[in-house]
Amino acid sequence: MSGAVRRRKVFYLPGFDPFPPRRYRELYRSESAAQAAISGYAVTVAAAKGQSGYGWHVQGRMDGCSVESAVEVLVWSDIVERSMDLGIVATYVQLVRTAWAYLGSGALFRLMRLRKGPMIAALYPIALLVLELLVALGLGAGVWALTGLVLSADTGALGTVLRLAGALVVVPLVLAWFRRVDNRIFAWYLMHDYAFTAQYHGANPPELEARMAEFGDHIATSFAEDWDEVLVVGHSSGAHLAISILADLIRDQRVPAERPVLGFLSLGQVVPMVSYLPGADRLRADLAFLSVQDRLTWVDVTAPGDGCAFALCDPVAVSGMAGPGKRWPLVLSAAFTRTLSPERWRALRWRFFRLHFQYLCAFDLPGDYDYFRITAGPLTLADRYRGRAPSKSRIETAYNRFGRAP
Repeated sequence: MSGAVRRRKVFYLPGFDPFPPRRYRELYRSESAAQAAISGYAVTVAAAKGQSGYGWHVQGRMDGCSVESAVEVLVWSDIVERSMDLGIVATYVQLVRTAWAYLGSGALFRLMRLRKGPMIAALYPIALLVLELLVALGLGAGVWALTGLVLSADTGALGTVLRLAGALVVVPLVLAWFRRVDNRIFAWYLMHDYAFTAQYHGANPPELEARMAEFGDHIATSFAEDWDEVLVVGHSSGAHLAISILADLIRDQRVPAERPVLGFLSLGQVVPMVSYLPGADRLRADLAFLSVQDRLTWVDVTAPGDGCAFALCDPVAVSGMAGPGKRWPLVLSAAFTRTLSPERWRALRWRFFRLHFQYLCAFDLPGDYDYFRITAGPLTLADRYRGRAPSKSRIETAYNRFGRAP
């Protein structure tokens, strides 16, 4: 079989996620079993042995072949967790700064012309946090009014102090309660996510740059090992981190010309949220560089049903970085409305956060995108999609004022 894979190394780079990496192992275990039952192949997931990072081993048996894959999560959840460890006042200051970063640069309006879905998702935490603040202030005003009825008029200044103290206690208590129940509505979480991107106007924080360099070194070591394919998977904001990491590896001539082959799968990417900001010079340069390279195969998969991603937006082209030699990425649709059964689509349609992770899950009616065939099957990413035409519905129009001149 052309491009047959016996052994594969998979590096999974998650998005802005404070949860420990074991959740991805459990997701892979349960969803691979579900997909195997639907598609008629076998996938066995076992604990990792002899692996330095956090990951798991996969034995795939499909298309008459047996394939061994070692999956490893590139962990930066500790950085995410620290960035979210802010008080209530600091979070609202962060809200103002983030809103200004996108409004002041004009990025918000340009991104709205590109895709409205992810911009509605971006405005959602701002609107909800403002609403929560108004509710808290309203309840504080109610306490002020109620204590005014209870206290007699002759309490004077002491009464005023007591009324004010009551109101000032209620406001932070209400906001703290909203924060505790955010695991249902994700407003505070999403606010921290967008603020993390906007804090340096699209540039990576120094701590994250250092971690990305470590990831690059770690990936580079795998090229000297006995793998047929090294596959890097970047999900959500992990996609644009992977773009820069891989660009650095190729620039530094650390990617071999032949074996193992390098594949890059970007899923549910939000690249324009970064590349449209004025400080994202590094990412824009990396997009232009990676798009013309022959040392990798880059496939970008999104779906219009995912309201959190820039669905079918070619991340290079819409960022204004497409040049005459552009060859990547191959933009494909996971087409949730066709690959999920009508019953399942109805169940998931309004669960936006869950749909953003559907790329890592089983499909009832799988098309040519199957995460488990890609990560545990006998074909390289290059051979699996060789000759495949890009989605006809892809978007390539650039509204980025910081893109290079044509």
